[in-house]
Formats: sequence, structure tokens, C-alpha cells
Amino acid sequence: MSIRSLPDALAEIAQRELNEDPKRVEDDLRHIKEWLAKQKHLRARSDDQWLLAFLRGCKFSLERTKKKIDQYYSIRNIAPDCFIIKYSDPAFNEILETGSYLILPQVDHEAAPRVIIIRPGSYDPDKFTITDIISVADVIHKILLMEDDNTVIAGSRIIFDLNGVKLGHYLQMTPATMKKMVTLAQDAIPVRLKGIHYLNTPPGFESIFNALKSLLNEKHRKRLFVHNKNYEEMYKYIPMDILPLEYNGKSESIEDIIEYWKKKVQEYSEFFKEDLQHGVDESERSGQAITADAMFGAIGSFRRLEFD
Repeated sequence: MSIRSLPDALAEIAQRELNEDPKRVEDDLRHIKEWLAKQKHLRARSDDQWLLAFLRGCKFSLERTKKKIDQYYSIRNIAPDCFIIKYSDPAFNEILETGSYLILPQVDHEAAPRVIIIRPGSYDPDKFTITDIISVADVIHKILLMEDDNTVIAGSRIIFDLNGVKLGHYLQMTPATMKKMVTLAQDAIPVRLKGIHYLNTPPGFESIFNALKSLLNEKHRKRLFVHNKNYEEMYKYIPMDILPLEYNGKSESIEDIIEYWKKKVQEYSEFFKEDLQHGVDESERSGQAITADAMFGAIGSFRRLEFD
């Protein structure tokens, strides 16, 4: 096997919370690879570390892992607008440079979740869309799945800082887009979402928040926290010290974090070039094809969601 060893604290979480049995990992990986080889419709990565991220994200349920891998690649066919910007597109670095999506370099302790700050107010809604931001986030998430054990095992906490959000941003949050966002985060990505924390909530926030909340399952609804201006309340979950300097933290500046990820993505250029070959061909699928209605809900309810 070509996989990293874990620090003791993360290894303990993997075994206690994710059902990881070091003696069975090799057999489980072999099982998934054998299954993938039989799926004519599915062209998926087969790196040990990559597949292990899906096993861990599915608590080592082989059937859930198969479904998650299929969903991960299928959603790219069904919602291509969420993956339209590639790592090599000029717009990729333009969006990265807005600081709208920041993976923080520090964690609170060895076994803590990774913290992500999403700042939609920092991009121009006349130039970019929320699905453009998702495209960039998806590229970065592939790196996290390959090399960040805190994300894969301990999960992630997201800070939505809505400072600067205006009408143009709201207009991009259509019901269809919200449904795609929730399906991607909740059903397709093999990462445990430990909490979403909202800061600086503007007028009109409640309508969007309630719409998103209605699309989440009960487990994730319980992990939503609206702090607005109450940073002290958020610090109970995410310590101030690991935040960027601009948030009065002791970590790096936002500019430094952006530069780090620009270089990191460049280091992965061959990986991403190879990744363009992966995906799904529904015409080759054995059984019923996965459609937008199958993934996002029944045709009738989805259209009502779109146009009501």
C-alpha cells in the first residue's frame, strides 16, 4: 500500500469514529479497486491514498464508499457549472486571489478539524458566480483529500463571513444552485462537516439561510451556527489564534495563504492534468442512468423549487 502513517491522535479518531482497522485497510482497498475495475461507466482515480479518503469518509462501509465514489464523479456530469473552471484556466488564479475561499494552514491541535473561510463578499458578482467559486474550491479539495489527514479524518469547520455581500451575490443563490451546493457537500464529498459558522450576516440573510437549511439533513442542520457579530461565541468552536492576521489571529495573512495555495496547485499540475481523464459515461452504466432528477430530487418537486 502507498499510504501515509497517521499521528497517534488522528489514528485513534480513525479507529474509534471511522471504524478503521489497520489490519483490514489493504483488503478494503483491494475490494474497492476490484469493484472499480468492473464499472464500465466509471473512470475513477485508484490511488491508495485517494480511495482511503473515501473509505474513511464513509466509515469503512464498502457499499457506502462505492456509492460515494459514484456520486462524486456523477455529479460532475449532472452539474457541470460547478466544475467549469479548471486549474489551468486564467480565471482560477483570479478567483483564488480574491480570497473568497481560504483553507487555513493551522489547526487548533493535532486531531482538530481543518478550518475553511468562505468570503463571498470578496468576489465581484458581475464578474464571477458562486459556481465559479465552487469550481475553485473543488480543485483545492482534491489536494486536501490526497494529503490533509486532518480534513479526511477530523473533518472540517467552515466560516461563512458574509461581510460585503450584496444583491448581486443573493441573486446567484437560486434554488437550483443551492440544491447543487448541498448535494455536493452532503452527498458527494467524503469529508465530515463538523460545523458551519456564519459571521457578519447582512439583511436578507435569513431567507437564504432558511432555504439552505431546509435542504440539509437533520444531522447537518444541527451543525449550523449563526454568530453574526458575536466572534466570542465562534471562538468556542474555532480559536482566534489559528485565524488569519486580518481576523486578529496569529496565523498567516490572507495574502500569504493565497500565495501558498497558488504554489500548491501548481505543484499538483500533473495530478490535475491526469484528473481530467476521470469521470462517468452514463451510456456505459449497467442499470438505470443517474440523472439530475435522480440526484437532486423528483422532477416535479425540483421544478417547483426552481420556479416557485
